[in-house]
Amino acid sequence: SLALLGAMALAVAAIQADVQRLGADAAAPVVEMAAAQADTGSGRTIASPLARRMAAQAGLDLAAIQGSGPKGRIVKADIDQAQTAAVAQLAPAPAPQIEPGAAYTEIPTTQMRRVIARRLTEAKSTVPHFYLSVDCEIDRLAGLRKDLNERGAEGGDYKLSLNDFVIRAAALALKQVPAANASWTEKAILQYNTADVSVAVAIEGGLITPIIRNADQKGLAAISNEMKELAARAHQGKLMPEEYQGGTFSISNLGMFGIKEFAAVINPPQGAILAVGRGEQRPVVKDGALAIATVMTCTLSCDHRVVDGAIGAAWLAAFKSYIEDPLTMLL
Repeated sequence: SLALLGAMALAVAAIQADVQRLGADAAAPVVEMAAAQADTGSGRTIASPLARRMAAQAGLDLAAIQGSGPKGRIVKADIDQAQTAAVAQLAPAPAPQIEPGAAYTEIPTTQMRRVIARRLTEAKSTVPHFYLSVDCEIDRLAGLRKDLNERGAEGGDYKLSLNDFVIRAAALALKQVPAANASWTEKAILQYNTADVSVAVAIEGGLITPIIRNADQKGLAAISNEMKELAARAHQGKLMPEEYQGGTFSISNLGMFGIKEFAAVINPPQGAILAVGRGEQRPVVKDGALAIATVMTCTLSCDHRVVDGAIGAAWLAAFKSYIEDPLTMLL
């Protein structure tokens, strides 16, 4: 009758009002349930239309979100939680708290230290590092170095260090594998035509990287003398900007401090840096027999945007060949 129809109309209106109050996720229509069942059958991610719309607006990947609704269905609350987690990851880390009552000396940061901190933070947060290590036997190099230094002592022209050989070998390897002598930009990879080797030098308050330019074109004696002169002026604070700014490749040698092996942070915009450890006697296998050799571990840190694994490996192979057959560096 008319009374029954009126009661039904009022009931439908009340249900519609409840649906609007509770929201799309709390009271999904039958059509949505059918769509969710279809999603399950096709292997697609199950999510409410509201959750899909919110995820698209926030740039979230639904496949990476765990749903809390029926049968793992992603609902509005799951998107809210995912957004909160994403914001937390982007938030800066809280400043370290000083232990109450701890004794300390406050050392004001210098401009150099602040620049170092900024550049290293930038390098580790924006450059995708990966690392390759190789062991180089240096007994033949040590013998050649001794012979050359004895000749140099007679003329008083030079006194070669192990690092001089490393600089020359690195430069020659860059010319042999030019793809490792490069920098990344958004528009193009810049492959350098010169081997300008930056060498890390520890000075008071930080470090600086004077550059041996065109190192592949200079002999060991020239590299040795130039490096000594640059290092001396670095300690005196007398380097000109062009003498430490630029460079296409870097070397950091901590062998003289007894460090066996380490990985260095890339010096942007360069694409790689070589970390050189201490030469020490280690057991090796030669011709199927155990022997003792002086071995130096070198680790190449690469910017994966520029230097792929195969390129880094090729460069290290070339570097190792020069170090282990040092006469080739004299040609």
